[in-house]
Amino acid sequence: MSTEQNTGGAAAPAPEVAGTVFGERVGLAARYVEHLATSGIERGLIGPREHDRLWDRHVLNSAVLAEVVPSDAKVVDVGSGAGLPGIPLALARPDLRIVLIEPLARRVDWLDEVIADLGLDVAVERGRAEEPAVLRRWEGADVVTARAVGPLARLAGLCLPLLRPGGAMLVLKGASAPEEIARDATAVRALGGGDARIHEVGDGVVDPLTTVVEIPRIGAPRPKRRKERR
Repeated sequence: MSTEQNTGGAAAPAPEVAGTVFGERVGLAARYVEHLATSGIERGLIGPREHDRLWDRHVLNSAVLAEVVPSDAKVVDVGSGAGLPGIPLALARPDLRIVLIEPLARRVDWLDEVIADLGLDVAVERGRAEEPAVLRRWEGADVVTARAVGPLARLAGLCLPLLRPGGAMLVLKGASAPEEIARDATAVRALGGGDARIHEVGDGVVDPLTTVVEIPRIGAPRPKRRKERR
Protein backbone atom coordinates (compact mmCIF):
# COMPACT_ATOMS: atom_id res chain seq x y z
CA MET A 1 0.00 0.00 0.00
CA SER A 2 1.32 3.45 -0.93
CA THR A 3 2.12 5.87 1.90
CA GLU A 4 2.20 8.93 -0.34
CA GLN A 5 -0.02 11.85 0.62
CA ASN A 6 -2.17 13.74 -1.85
CA THR A 7 -0.79 17.28 -1.63
CA GLY A 8 -3.47 18.98 -3.69
CA GLY A 9 -5.01 18.90 -7.13
CA ALA A 10 -8.39 18.43 -8.72
CA ALA A 11 -11.12 17.41 -6.31
CA ALA A 12 -13.42 14.45 -6.74
CA PRO A 13 -16.67 15.22 -8.57
CA ALA A 14 -19.73 15.99 -6.50
CA PRO A 15 -21.48 12.84 -5.22
CA GLU A 16 -25.09 12.42 -6.30
CA VAL A 17 -26.37 13.17 -2.80
CA ALA A 18 -24.81 16.64 -2.95
CA GLY A 19 -27.59 17.68 -5.29
CA THR A 20 -30.13 16.88 -2.58
CA VAL A 21 -28.29 18.98 -0.02
CA PHE A 22 -27.34 22.00 -2.15
CA GLY A 23 -30.03 22.00 -4.83
CA GLU A 24 -29.31 24.48 -7.62
CA ARG A 25 -26.17 25.59 -5.75
CA VAL A 26 -24.44 22.23 -6.10
CA GLY A 27 -22.14 23.73 -8.74
CA LEU A 28 -21.01 26.37 -6.25
CA ALA A 29 -20.45 23.66 -3.64
CA ALA A 30 -18.25 21.79 -6.14
CA ARG A 31 -16.32 25.00 -6.79
CA TYR A 32 -15.79 25.44 -3.04
CA VAL A 33 -14.48 21.88 -2.77
CA GLU A 34 -12.10 22.67 -5.64
CA HIS A 35 -10.78 25.64 -3.65
CA LEU A 36 -10.26 23.39 -0.62
CA ALA A 37 -8.51 20.74 -2.71
CA THR A 38 -6.09 23.18 -4.31
CA SER A 39 -5.32 26.49 -2.62
CA GLY A 40 -6.81 25.29 0.68
CA ILE A 41 -4.18 22.55 0.90
CA GLU A 42 -1.40 24.61 -0.65
CA ARG A 43 -1.91 27.39 1.89
CA GLY A 44 -2.31 25.13 4.89
CA LEU A 45 -6.03 25.51 5.63
CA ILE A 46 -6.72 21.82 5.01
CA GLY A 47 -4.35 18.93 5.69
CA PRO A 48 -3.16 17.03 2.61
CA ARG A 49 -4.55 13.77 3.98
CA GLU A 50 -8.05 15.27 3.69
CA HIS A 51 -7.96 15.72 -0.09
CA ASP A 52 -9.88 12.55 -0.93
CA ARG A 53 -12.53 12.99 1.77
CA LEU A 54 -13.42 16.65 1.39
CA TRP A 55 -17.00 16.00 0.33
CA ASP A 56 -18.11 13.51 2.99
CA ARG A 57 -15.95 14.39 5.98
CA HIS A 58 -15.96 18.16 5.65
CA VAL A 59 -18.44 19.76 3.25
CA LEU A 60 -21.48 17.47 3.48
CA ASN A 61 -20.73 16.80 7.15
CA SER A 62 -21.01 20.56 7.74
CA ALA A 63 -23.90 21.27 5.40
CA VAL A 64 -26.30 18.87 7.12
CA LEU A 65 -26.14 21.17 10.15
CA ALA A 66 -28.81 23.06 8.19
CA GLU A 67 -31.36 20.51 9.47
CA VAL A 68 -31.33 22.11 12.93
CA VAL A 69 -30.88 25.80 12.05
CA PRO A 70 -34.11 27.88 12.11
CA SER A 71 -35.25 29.87 9.08
CA ASP A 72 -33.82 33.34 8.42
CA ALA A 73 -31.41 33.02 11.34
CA LYS A 74 -28.48 35.30 12.06
CA VAL A 75 -25.54 32.87 12.34
CA VAL A 76 -22.03 33.47 13.68
CA ASP A 77 -19.41 30.81 12.86
CA VAL A 78 -16.62 30.89 15.46
CA GLY A 79 -13.09 29.81 14.54
CA SER A 80 -14.17 29.31 10.94
CA GLY A 81 -10.77 28.24 9.54
CA ALA A 82 -11.43 27.03 6.00
CA GLY A 83 -15.06 28.14 6.25
CA LEU A 84 -16.37 25.03 7.98
CA PRO A 85 -19.23 24.77 8.74
CA GLY A 86 -20.12 28.32 7.70
CA ILE A 87 -19.64 28.20 3.93
CA PRO A 88 -21.38 24.83 3.35
CA LEU A 89 -24.21 26.09 5.56
CA ALA A 90 -24.49 29.28 3.50
CA LEU A 91 -24.55 27.24 0.28
CA ALA A 92 -27.27 24.92 1.58
CA ARG A 93 -29.34 27.68 3.22
CA PRO A 94 -29.34 31.02 1.34
CA ASP A 95 -31.95 32.34 3.79
CA LEU A 96 -29.34 32.57 6.55
CA ARG A 97 -27.28 35.65 7.42
CA ILE A 98 -23.81 34.35 8.21
CA VAL A 99 -20.56 35.85 9.48
CA LEU A 100 -17.32 33.87 9.74
CA ILE A 101 -15.03 34.82 12.64
CA GLU A 102 -11.39 33.83 12.19
CA PRO A 103 -8.29 35.29 13.92
CA LEU A 104 -5.54 34.34 11.43
CA ALA A 105 -4.90 36.82 8.61
CA ARG A 106 -3.85 34.21 6.03
CA ARG A 107 -7.08 32.30 6.59
CA VAL A 108 -9.16 35.48 6.42
CA ASP A 109 -7.51 36.38 3.11
CA TRP A 110 -8.35 32.94 1.70
CA LEU A 111 -11.94 33.12 2.96
CA ASP A 112 -12.40 36.56 1.36
CA GLU A 113 -11.09 35.24 -1.97
CA VAL A 114 -13.30 32.15 -1.93
CA ILE A 115 -16.46 34.00 -0.88
CA ALA A 116 -15.90 36.59 -3.61
CA ASP A 117 -15.40 33.87 -6.21
CA LEU A 118 -18.57 32.04 -5.12
CA GLY A 119 -20.57 35.29 -4.99
CA LEU A 120 -21.87 34.56 -1.48
CA ASP A 121 -23.39 37.19 0.79
CA VAL A 122 -21.27 36.12 3.77
CA ALA A 123 -19.25 38.45 6.01
CA VAL A 124 -15.76 37.65 7.31
CA GLU A 125 -14.45 39.15 10.55
CA ARG A 126 -10.80 38.93 11.48
CA GLY A 127 -10.61 38.55 15.23
CA ARG A 128 -11.45 36.34 18.17
CA ALA A 129 -14.96 35.81 19.47
CA GLU A 130 -13.97 36.93 22.96
CA GLU A 131 -12.61 40.31 21.83
CA PRO A 132 -14.89 43.19 22.98
CA ALA A 133 -14.96 44.80 19.51
CA VAL A 134 -15.99 41.53 17.85
CA LEU A 135 -18.62 40.90 20.51
CA ARG A 136 -20.10 44.39 20.07
CA ARG A 137 -20.39 43.95 16.30
CA TRP A 138 -21.88 40.46 16.23
CA GLU A 139 -23.74 39.89 19.52
CA GLY A 140 -27.43 39.05 19.38
CA ALA A 141 -27.05 36.07 17.03
CA ASP A 142 -29.78 33.45 16.77
CA VAL A 143 -27.22 30.68 16.28
CA VAL A 144 -23.48 30.37 16.90
CA THR A 145 -21.68 27.45 15.25
CA ALA A 146 -18.28 25.88 15.83
CA ARG A 147 -16.41 22.84 14.54
CA ALA A 148 -13.23 21.30 15.95
CA VAL A 149 -12.49 24.38 18.06
CA GLY A 150 -12.20 22.98 21.59
CA PRO A 151 -13.98 21.40 24.58
CA LEU A 152 -17.56 22.39 25.38
CA ALA A 153 -16.67 24.48 28.43
CA ARG A 154 -14.31 26.64 26.37
CA LEU A 155 -16.75 26.82 23.46
CA ALA A 156 -19.54 27.95 25.76
CA GLY A 157 -17.36 30.83 26.94
CA LEU A 158 -16.81 31.89 23.32
CA CYS A 159 -20.24 31.23 21.84
CA LEU A 160 -22.84 32.02 24.50
CA PRO A 161 -22.00 35.75 24.84
CA LEU A 162 -22.62 36.19 21.09
CA LEU A 163 -26.15 34.78 21.35
CA ARG A 164 -29.40 36.54 22.08
CA PRO A 165 -31.32 35.08 25.05
CA GLY A 166 -33.06 32.00 23.70
CA GLY A 167 -30.54 31.55 20.89
CA ALA A 168 -28.43 28.41 20.71
CA MET A 169 -24.90 27.30 20.06
CA LEU A 170 -24.67 24.37 17.64
CA VAL A 171 -21.36 22.56 17.91
CA LEU A 172 -20.19 19.72 15.66
CA LYS A 173 -18.73 16.98 17.84
CA GLY A 174 -17.72 13.33 17.68
CA ALA A 175 -18.84 10.12 19.33
CA SER A 176 -17.62 11.26 22.77
CA ALA A 177 -20.20 14.09 22.90
CA PRO A 178 -22.28 12.54 25.77
CA GLU A 179 -19.19 12.22 27.99
CA GLU A 180 -18.13 15.78 27.17
CA ILE A 181 -21.59 17.12 27.99
CA ALA A 182 -21.57 15.39 31.37
CA ARG A 183 -18.04 16.58 32.15
CA ASP A 184 -18.65 20.25 31.28
CA ALA A 185 -22.30 20.68 32.38
CA THR A 186 -21.50 22.71 35.50
CA ALA A 187 -19.14 25.05 33.65
CA VAL A 188 -21.63 25.53 30.81
CA ARG A 189 -24.44 26.41 33.20
CA ALA A 190 -22.20 28.92 35.01
CA LEU A 191 -21.64 30.61 31.63
CA GLY A 192 -25.38 31.03 31.03
CA GLY A 193 -26.04 27.85 29.06
CA GLY A 194 -28.98 25.49 29.45
CA ASP A 195 -29.23 21.74 29.18
CA ALA A 196 -27.44 20.25 26.18
CA ARG A 197 -29.25 18.26 23.52
CA ILE A 198 -27.67 15.94 20.95
CA HIS A 199 -28.86 15.83 17.34
CA GLU A 200 -27.77 13.20 14.81
CA VAL A 201 -28.22 14.77 11.38
CA GLY A 202 -27.51 13.84 7.77
CA ASP A 203 -29.48 10.62 7.44
CA GLY A 204 -29.06 9.40 3.88
CA VAL A 205 -26.29 11.96 3.26
CA VAL A 206 -23.32 11.13 5.50
CA ASP A 207 -22.20 7.96 7.25
CA PRO A 208 -21.58 8.17 10.14
CA LEU A 209 -24.18 10.82 10.92
CA THR A 210 -23.04 14.27 11.99
CA THR A 211 -23.28 14.77 15.76
CA VAL A 212 -24.44 18.24 16.78
CA VAL A 213 -24.57 19.43 20.38
CA GLU A 214 -27.16 22.16 20.94
CA ILE A 215 -26.88 24.39 24.02
CA PRO A 216 -29.34 27.28 24.47
CA ARG A 217 -28.46 30.56 26.11
CA ILE A 218 -30.78 30.91 29.08
CA GLY A 219 -29.04 33.59 31.11
CA ALA A 220 -25.94 35.68 31.68
CA PRO A 221 -22.67 34.26 33.05
CA ARG A 222 -22.50 34.08 36.80
CA PRO A 223 -20.10 36.66 38.23
CA LYS A 224 -16.83 35.20 39.44
CA ARG A 225 -16.39 35.17 43.19
CA ARG A 226 -13.70 37.53 44.42
CA LYS A 227 -11.08 35.91 46.56
CA GLU A 228 -11.07 37.15 50.10
CA ARG A 229 -7.91 38.84 51.27
CA ARG A 230 -6.24 37.30 54.23
